Amino acid sequence: MVNNLVDLNLFGGAYKNTRVLVTGDTGFKGAWLVKWLEMMGADICGYAQDYISLPNHHKLLNLKYHTIIADVNDFDFLLKTIDEFKPQIIFHLAAQALVRQSYKQPLTTFQTNIMGTANILEASRLSNCVKAVVNITSDKCYQNNEWVWGYKETDAMGGFDPYSASKGCSELITSSYRNAFGSDEFLIASCRAGNVIGGGDWAEDRLIPDMIKALQSGKTTIIRSPQSTRPWQHVLEPLSGYLLVGQKLLASQKNFAEGWNFGPSSLSQISVAKISSMLKDLWNFKIEFKPDCDAPHEACLLKLDCAKANTFLHWYPIWDINKTLSATVQWYKTYMQENKILTAQQIADYVADARNLKMTWCCDEA
Repeated sequence: MVNNLVDLNLFGGAYKNTRVLVTGDTGFKGAWLVKWLEMMGADICGYAQDYISLPNHHKLLNLKYHTIIADVNDFDFLLKTIDEFKPQIIFHLAAQALVRQSYKQPLTTFQTNIMGTANILEASRLSNCVKAVVNITSDKCYQNNEWVWGYKETDAMGGFDPYSASKGCSELITSSYRNAFGSDEFLIASCRAGNVIGGGDWAEDRLIPDMIKALQSGKTTIIRSPQSTRPWQHVLEPLSGYLLVGQKLLASQKNFAEGWNFGPSSLSQISVAKISSMLKDLWNFKIEFKPDCDAPHEACLLKLDCAKANTFLHWYPIWDINKTLSATVQWYKTYMQENKILTAQQIADYVADARNLKMTWCCDEA
């Protein structure tokens, strides 16, 4: 049965019957994560704001666990939620996640991404149940000098725009809590990933959602930053890394309570122009390259060095850029033409490919 991965013992069976709180579960990454956790037999509680975009992937999945519609800035309610659900691990994904939106709402971005992280960590610290917190930030947390080489976990935090700065601050807060309050019983890690794509994303100011919406309305997508290079990866790639880090923390392996990069191979670090053209070849998208000289600043080049995850977690990407794009397009095509959701099937396909490659997280000893 495609919806059941329990017997495969993924991540050493760490999530079977484990109480997992996921903040931001109604978002793009969050919906994929909770579906995967559900398929592995986890006991899930979600904590997020109400649906921002419609359609919404999370709503379409019709998941059976309980999602609490609330704000991570409400510390008292967050503390109450943790006290009542008693999660063993928290994956913190709740955030204002868009660069352009951060220019329009800088204070909201800072409040949610900085104090929201502090609230999660403090509420977890005060609980008597949370063993591990995995804070999900972004590759934009680094001070971006637009180097041609990838950023390592030891590089400086920074950020030009409010979003990037907020993620750098989130990392600094995570490090502070880890150093000041971390223990063998309370482990904290952070994870940074590049541009994630996949089915079910309808957010504003993202390349593929913009192309899908333009296609539906018969319009042309204007590509505003064709020469920008990004580390494109399917959403399942970093999620496998987050789950692997979470497994290590649940097993009280303190040396994994650190920051981690999860990015694609160098062959998947390509320009917006190139990926737009590849997508056009897969479906009947209409695109026009029209650089916006008045657009707010966004980095043109940003890469991650994932040698640490490769070496110590034995984590590697599974799908190349061609598979990533074909899976993404197939998800949207099937939804739009057949009203079917391929999320569970694509998770199962990804796991099958990982098992064929003998990835350690697919094995009992991972």
